[in-house]
Amino acid sequence: MSQRQHHLLSVNNARIHAVEEGSGPLVVMVHGFPESWYSWRHQLTALAAAGYRAVAIDQRGYGRSSKFAKVEDYRIHKLVDDVVGVVHALGETTAVVIGHDWGAPVAWTAAWLRPDVFRGVIGMSVPFSARGLIALPGSSFGERHPGELHVELAGPGQTFYQDHFGAMDAVIDEIEADVRGWLQGAVWSLSGVPLKAVLPDFAKMDQVALIRGSAMSVANGGRMSDRFLPPPTPMPEWFTDADLDVFANEFERSGFFGPLAYYHNISDSWADLESHADVPLSVPAMFIGGEFDVATGWGQEAIARINERATDYRGTVIFPGCGHWIQQERPEETNAEVLGFLAGLRA
Repeated sequence: MSQRQHHLLSVNNARIHAVEEGSGPLVVMVHGFPESWYSWRHQLTALAAAGYRAVAIDQRGYGRSSKFAKVEDYRIHKLVDDVVGVVHALGETTAVVIGHDWGAPVAWTAAWLRPDVFRGVIGMSVPFSARGLIALPGSSFGERHPGELHVELAGPGQTFYQDHFGAMDAVIDEIEADVRGWLQGAVWSLSGVPLKAVLPDFAKMDQVALIRGSAMSVANGGRMSDRFLPPPTPMPEWFTDADLDVFANEFERSGFFGPLAYYHNISDSWADLESHADVPLSVPAMFIGGEFDVATGWGQEAIARINERATDYRGTVIFPGCGHWIQQERPEETNAEVLGFLAGLRA
């Protein structure tokens, strides 16, 4: 931990907080929601020990990185430009990019649009979905307009969580009433142990039915947290109460406008990527998912069809019993897969 360096990088008229460990070929790690650079705490040291320059960032809107008042400042090209800018600000010309949750579509899109900068990509939880960003049942690669699809997925009397988040006002009020409690419920409810207990056949179930019956759909006038699973006391070893405190402290300072603006921009980002829709992902690529990860479940068709859209796909790994928080729930297995992929690029 003492070997880690914290930087505030000047990138695209923004401030990006980056945490660095080690030296060697650059690997940039991009977190999702509701997370931070700390989500990669187990990977930073493992990659550094293996001879890599490991860097985990706070995306714009998070942690110590810049906060912007306009929702359009969180569209996909802005997020991609930040990652490209991080590579250059660190004095490098190329890097491997790894993303989880919202960081996955940012990483995929960065490698898709800028193969001159990114020589490899690993997505976790969310498979490559081209202009769709987040693969969903019935729209593996953005074939359908996200807003129209979300209405169908949520079903009558409900709102798909991405639209609920994108509307921002109600969910910000909900979270701010108890930041730590909301984060605790969200993390536990999407993790492997409780989902395996209540839905042992999760991966084989109708994914639309799962969306409609879970916290991934919000009853009109209700709260997302109404469908959270009761968290344990204390929290599990892979996400301790101390870890929870780190995330809660970050969001109590930064707020949620920026992170939720990512969801507000899904349809606009889909439109922004239209001209690139038929271009294949050309760099070496890999996907890591969890058996009980909701986004892995939604993306089953995209995973099965990836070779239609990627010309150098190195494989899919699904961790048994794992939920959504892949690199935190399964740090050792994640490190082994990441290092194996990176070694293949060196060969």
